Amino acid sequence: MEPKSLQMPIVGEAIPLVLVGLFVSVASFLMGWKVPSGLVFLLTVGVALFFRNPRRCIPQDKEAILSPADGKVMRIERSFSEPGFAEKVTLLSIFLSLANVHVNRLPVSGRVKEVRYRKGKFRFAFDPKAVGENERNFLRVAMENGKEIGFAQVAGFIARRIRCFIKPGDPVCAGERFGLIRFGSRADLFLPESVEVLVREGEKVRGGETILARFKS
Repeated sequence: MEPKSLQMPIVGEAIPLVLVGLFVSVASFLMGWKVPSGLVFLLTVGVALFFRNPRRCIPQDKEAILSPADGKVMRIERSFSEPGFAEKVTLLSIFLSLANVHVNRLPVSGRVKEVRYRKGKFRFAFDPKAVGENERNFLRVAMENGKEIGFAQVAGFIARRIRCFIKPGDPVCAGERFGLIRFGSRADLFLPESVEVLVREGEKVRGGETILARFKS
């Protein structure tokens, strides 16, 4: 079940920031401080846009693996070694800019098998070393078909806070909102090599809507 804080047009935790910003902007304007009022108003609009939370049309395809985030596919690497996986996986990395929606969505349905937070560095999100060294929150979901999908919320140079609202044992549905990363960051997926990747490096994707890969029949 999605937390209520992620079910509104703007992420719940941003509402107090927006209200305070609007109050300061209006108060400054009434006091004759037009330039500071305008600057605060623009900053408030920026905060509201960053924490926007649009509805998405979720594909009803049990074999599909959906994008966990909005952004651009910046890396697809097959035969990648990731700790915790007995076999090689396909790494698919998505870069989120400041302009992207930063609410994260589940790529598949199933049951959460693992949630593992790791402290680390804050390299730029597009740095190849970020996948192994940056602060991140790793999740693994076991699907009904017996396959497991791993994915991670990864902090970047600017992003310093990762939020996750699910825990091991929770049943989850593909496209469901489960967390967010503040400001520029990345999302990594660790896919079985038996899947067919349907996107290319450089392609823009939308969280909960774009089908990144599909299990081969």
